[in-house]
Amino acid sequence: MLPRRSPIVIRSFLLRTYASTPSPHALIFLEQRQGQVDSGSLSALTAASQLGGKVTGLVVGTSEHVPAVVDKVKKLKGLTSLLHSTSELYAQQLPETLSPLLEKLLSGSEYTHVVSTPSSLAKSLLPRVAAKLDVPSVSEITSLEHDASSNSTTFTRPIYAGNAISTIRLSSSIPIKFFTVRATNFDPASFEENQEIEVKAVDPVDVPECPTEHISTQLTKSDRPDLSVAGRVVSGGRPLKNAETFAATLNPLADVLGAAVGASRAAVDAGYADNSLQVGQTGKVVAPELYMAIGISGAIQHLAGMKDSKMIVAVNKDPDAPIFQVADVGLVADLYEAVPQIIEKLKQ
Repeated sequence: MLPRRSPIVIRSFLLRTYASTPSPHALIFLEQRQGQVDSGSLSALTAASQLGGKVTGLVVGTSEHVPAVVDKVKKLKGLTSLLHSTSELYAQQLPETLSPLLEKLLSGSEYTHVVSTPSSLAKSLLPRVAAKLDVPSVSEITSLEHDASSNSTTFTRPIYAGNAISTIRLSSSIPIKFFTVRATNFDPASFEENQEIEVKAVDPVDVPECPTEHISTQLTKSDRPDLSVAGRVVSGGRPLKNAETFAATLNPLADVLGAAVGASRAAVDAGYADNSLQVGQTGKVVAPELYMAIGISGAIQHLAGMKDSKMIVAVNKDPDAPIFQVADVGLVADLYEAVPQIIEKLKQ
């Protein structure tokens, strides 16, 4: 028979076990393009701060852009330290060139979480590194909660085009938890002018035989607000006939509202609008203060990308269109008659 331990010894053992539980330390990949920080990264920082521990930022790029980005990023509220790596290798950020750097930073480190916005780069980068470390990756979370006592993190994320919410719990057996953040569910982090944090340079990791070559980047330029973060959005659907009609109908309305222009998948597939303007499950997810759906029936794939908007206004001549089920204001009318009247009223 084993000897009984005294209550004092048992209590001491439990205290030591609890104290050894590591506090959260998140590494957030702060994306930048041409010296401008991606707006989604600011929302990802807010989510990382909710873990309740330290947050270290990572900025990569060339010597032309990194210094200016670091000067701005180090003032972000929620960051406790900042790492930056400068190399011509990172001029065009590719998963193949960035993953060795992330692996090096995470190897034997105290990081417990890796966070990013769900950009096209991060969608390739984070799962790649997570797979090499043999840990799971959770995409586009809408909320999170960290339990310090068990060192587990619980996430929620939409599935089935937003018709169901999946709850995922990553336990303490997973040493590093990877996740991306749906920007529309978290406010962007603010800046603090007087903030002082530790800033450290890290050496780039050479990739002698990169299997991928960057050929070109084509960006759509517009004087209007960026669709992903715009406070007002005007979207059009298939009834707008062609690209010329799409622009002639929606652009004046967007101009008078100071809004971004979006489109349904049907409009994009028909060639009315560029793919970068698509709103929906396979496009961009938006949650503006005002969303105007012009000639959009309201397919479930489109609703998944805009139903969290604060106010939804729908114009459609079909009174049974599904869009009216989620709209706060609905107008059953011919869009070619209604839109010019709306523009005239707004101008007055």
